[in-house]
Amino acid sequence: MEALATFKKELSSPKKIFITTHVKPDADALGSSLGLANYLIKKGHDVTVVTPTDYPYFLTWMKGNDSVLDFSLEKDKTLAVSKLEEAEMIFCLDFSVLNRVNELGEMIRKSKAYVVNIDHHQDPEDFADFRFWSTKAAATCELVYELIVELGDKALIDKDIAECLYAGIMTDTGGFRHPNTTKNVHLVVAELLDFGADTAQISNLIYDSNSVNRLKFIGFAITRRLVVREDLHTAYFVISKKDLKKYQSQTGDTEGLVNYALSLDGIKLAALFSEREDGIKISFRSSSDVAVNKFAASYFNGGGHKNAAGGKSAQSLKDTVERFESLVEKCQEELFHPETVTAG
Repeated sequence: MEALATFKKELSSPKKIFITTHVKPDADALGSSLGLANYLIKKGHDVTVVTPTDYPYFLTWMKGNDSVLDFSLEKDKTLAVSKLEEAEMIFCLDFSVLNRVNELGEMIRKSKAYVVNIDHHQDPEDFADFRFWSTKAAATCELVYELIVELGDKALIDKDIAECLYAGIMTDTGGFRHPNTTKNVHLVVAELLDFGADTAQISNLIYDSNSVNRLKFIGFAITRRLVVREDLHTAYFVISKKDLKKYQSQTGDTEGLVNYALSLDGIKLAALFSEREDGIKISFRSSSDVAVNKFAASYFNGGGHKNAAGGKSAQSLKDTVERFESLVEKCQEELFHPETVTAG
């Protein structure tokens, strides 16, 4: 309570505020950042939103998108650094460890500004002056809504803010299909609808805005790059740099692809291996009883949620996939029968 009181005091007068989120922001990352930014602007603060990298084109409809600085672009970096250096408050959204924002992390660590962390991921690093954090929340957007309410400013939420927050909740619950779709999620969403969030339009913008290349890429991936190991209850996609180049892949084009693998009957663990310039990016998904975040953290320098996590590898694409299969085979009991391991 004392920390919350201090936080409220910090916000009680106009401040220069810097908001950032994790690399390759998804709808929850960008939605929480812009939803919060639009609220803070209404409160009279000078707000700058900076992303460490670019993000999918199907998120650019959010209010405030035109003012977002992309730190990976030289044309934005100088101004972003200046805004961070002069910031009196820094908000870190949808990540819990500073290495999730690349070189911005150390700059935030060294800053004299008051740092706020709003997040729902496990194992947070202790870098913030105030943390509004809960793993019970389905999305950071859910927490941003609750924080605004906690500050007594529910009446300031408008259609634009509501739509930013709704986007993050919708996507992080898999369209309200995942086990994290709680009673509170529905209650929060009901409130956002009252504020004017157009759910049909948001769904269309995010899920039904495909380029021809993306549709062809998805078809190619499913028919040519899907590996099914029924004996291991596992399926995965292996996407090379050549594949991505062939279909002129843009940021966000692989979004959701891993879910096709998980949708197969009998599959409990799914993965997507994407070969990038800086290594192999891995997305993991699992059925409700498989803790894929522990697997990612133990073997692929990653983490996340129980049923949705990420990782990375510095090995070649071929070696990474071979190691993955070997580990899944070795960890069958740990992955698919954890109660047996615990009991033993």
